[in-house]
Amino acid sequence: MPIFNQSIRHKIVGIALGLIVLMLVTSILSMVMSSQVGILLDELTNRYIPAYSHLARANIHSLERALALRRMVMTKMEAPSDEQAYAARLRDFEESDRKIEEGAEAARKLINAIIDDPRTYSDNAALGRIDIRIETAVTELRRDLNEDHAKLLKQVDARQMTEARGTLEHIDVVRDQFNRKVDAIRADMLTQVFFSTSQVIGRQHQAIVVSGLVTLLAAVVGFVFALMVSSGITRPVRLLLAGTREVEAGRFDKTITVSTQDEIGELAAAFNRMTEQLRHNERIRETFGRYIDPKVVQGLIDRPEVAIDGERRVMTIMFCDMSGFTSMSEGMTPRGLVKVMNHYFTVMSAPVRNNRGIIDKYIGDAIMSYWGPPFIEDDEQALLAGIAAIEMADQVPALQRQLPDLLGIRAMPAPCDLRIGIATGEVLTGSIGSELMMSFTVMGDAVNLASRLEAVNKVYGTRILISQATAEAIGSRLELREIDRLAVAGQSAPQPIFEVMARAGALTDAQASLRTHYAEALAAYRIRRFDAARAAFNAALEAVPGDGPSRTMLGRIAQLEASPPDEAWDGAWRLDSK
Repeated sequence: MPIFNQSIRHKIVGIALGLIVLMLVTSILSMVMSSQVGILLDELTNRYIPAYSHLARANIHSLERALALRRMVMTKMEAPSDEQAYAARLRDFEESDRKIEEGAEAARKLINAIIDDPRTYSDNAALGRIDIRIETAVTELRRDLNEDHAKLLKQVDARQMTEARGTLEHIDVVRDQFNRKVDAIRADMLTQVFFSTSQVIGRQHQAIVVSGLVTLLAAVVGFVFALMVSSGITRPVRLLLAGTREVEAGRFDKTITVSTQDEIGELAAAFNRMTEQLRHNERIRETFGRYIDPKVVQGLIDRPEVAIDGERRVMTIMFCDMSGFTSMSEGMTPRGLVKVMNHYFTVMSAPVRNNRGIIDKYIGDAIMSYWGPPFIEDDEQALLAGIAAIEMADQVPALQRQLPDLLGIRAMPAPCDLRIGIATGEVLTGSIGSELMMSFTVMGDAVNLASRLEAVNKVYGTRILISQATAEAIGSRLELREIDRLAVAGQSAPQPIFEVMARAGALTDAQASLRTHYAEALAAYRIRRFDAARAAFNAALEAVPGDGPSRTMLGRIAQLEASPPDEAWDGAWRLDSK
């Protein structure tokens, strides 16, 4: 089975075992070559050098023998002759003579041991010749000296000093010849010592080179195998990392090629299955995102307990309705009406989404949306809802131009416009519905108030009305105008309602004058100074002709003057008084 089809554990263990085997081979080779070097060193130390030393001592013993012989002759020639001293000199002579042979024999034994050792690569032919030369030199020395020694003793006994002196000279010549032969043998022996030394050095160098080469080979083989295995591991890991980054970026079409059958290959296969499931889930999410806001879907996935248990939170609710929808839809075909409504919802939903709002549902031609935790921070929800309302109102002129083109007509049968109501307050969030169908939505007084404010726009001729709590949360970050006090059924006291006029600092001079005059008129109206109120409302209409709230309040003043209010009147308008 190929190595890449093995598990990671088997790959790592295989590399370790391979390196261990290479290390063992290196160690064995080193030990074998070191043992060979040791054998050569042992031969050099215990055979070559001692043999050379024995030959050197043979020279010394030949000189000692010659000296002992002279002393022996001198003792014999003394008068009177000292036989005891002569006997001692004779023993010294014989001892020196014996040592020559022993040294030569010891050298020959060592040389023959070198020749007989098959573990070494000595020059056995040269060593054999040296052995023969040693034997020949000793034999010739023994033969010549034995003859001369017998002749010398006879001459000394006969007191033939002249002849004895000549014999001694001949013995010295023989000795010198033997020493020259031994010196020549020692020179050749020294050559063999140098040869053996060079073998030791060569084998030692060879051992170092072989050990280095085997170690280098082990390192290269280990590195190659490690590189092969590591690349087989890191390459799919890098692919997995790239695929993970693609998934992290929300792109689920990345597929990892499974090239191994180890754990990394299994992980790559599992990654491919995971991305396939993520693609499937994303398709489901995209599909349901057309029916349920994606933020709600994600929030329910992250915190499913909220959908089950519900929570009370302060949120900002918006209701948006298309004015004139009923009359506009009467002259349209069903297909044309669907086309118009889809375009209308697409255009008006974009500002909500862009300002991080949640679209709860579409009710006929109305849009219900909300802002609040966990989807947005508490201190931003009212402001973002107000900005979204302004952007939605800004789309009305373009929408009025686009609708006829969508229907293929010159002009709409009835003009369209927006009515938006926004309220902030505590609501209940959770899944509401039956066992068969659930809807994640919000419920509470703030929802009802936002719906009422959307409808009240029709009374005042405004587009965007917000509650007091929403106005307080927005503060000066948008340009607001207090319109009236509204008494809603179910609430103990009336509360002010406000119109969102524009973004902060975006009021025209006419709008600023309108707001100032309207505030003066509203203050006079509430203390029943109807003449002053009428004058201020008229001044507001001069600043912005056609201002809906000013016209409404002027009409209400006329009604109050015709039917004066009782003493309990608080200047608020009640929805049930329409």
